[in-house]
Amino acid sequence: MSAAEVARPGVGFGRFLGSELRLVFGRRRNQMGLLVLAGVPVVMAIALRASSRAGGPMGGLLSGNGLIVAVMALIAEAPFFLPLAISMLAGDAIAGEANQGTLRYLLTVPVGRTRLLVVKFCSLLVGCLTGVAVVAVVGIVSGVALLGAGPAWTMSGTQIGFWAGVGRIALMYLYYAALLAALAAIGLLISVLTDQPLAATVAIMIVNILSWIALAVEQLAWLHPWLLSNWMLSFTELLSDPMMTTNVVKGLQLAAGYVVVFGLAAWARFTHKDITS
Repeated sequence: MSAAEVARPGVGFGRFLGSELRLVFGRRRNQMGLLVLAGVPVVMAIALRASSRAGGPMGGLLSGNGLIVAVMALIAEAPFFLPLAISMLAGDAIAGEANQGTLRYLLTVPVGRTRLLVVKFCSLLVGCLTGVAVVAVVGIVSGVALLGAGPAWTMSGTQIGFWAGVGRIALMYLYYAALLAALAAIGLLISVLTDQPLAATVAIMIVNILSWIALAVEQLAWLHPWLLSNWMLSFTELLSDPMMTTNVVKGLQLAAGYVVVFGLAAWARFTHKDITS
């Protein structure tokens, strides 16, 4: 069945979204991207296993603490690798369709522009959850396999049970996925503004990189609370004992604001964009 047939008004939203997800996850570059995301925790687990065998204070800390791999993998991938993955997906969302000529074809079926945009954003949300889930699952499995499944250490220096630690890690990854969804909303707007998917991907990553650079500039302290990067690593507070949520709540509020503002901006631009000329 063609994309146009799937997108026609008589076909349900779920079927349309399912077709979009098959296209997204069927692309070889996206599959390779997931493999890269999964490779980071595996490499970290091997490195930590080697450190634990070397003995010393770190050896005792790492022994049985397999969940630390999932935590360290998220810290390592949060600033660049995961944003790059969602930037690739967002760049393809609208700009990729326009570049291939399929966007015009879809809209002549006709399928409503709002419906198409909602489907594209929902596919980005699924992409966010899939990316973090791959890192989390591979991190936990590789960590447990190489280091063991003992109690988890918190950021406060105390220990909690293994399954309690898994629950905390799940919350950490879900929180980060919410902030990644905010970056996806920015990416959707950029994807609407151009017909070149590579240019959109690069622009999204530039936004992400500039956000981290601005965070390091003290003179821009007034801007920091409005930057996603300022709250991205707040997930570590969910692993404290007792669990802290003040900054996590602020991060979620900012992420929700980003989704609304940039989502509406993308919708306003897309509904008036000249597609057929």
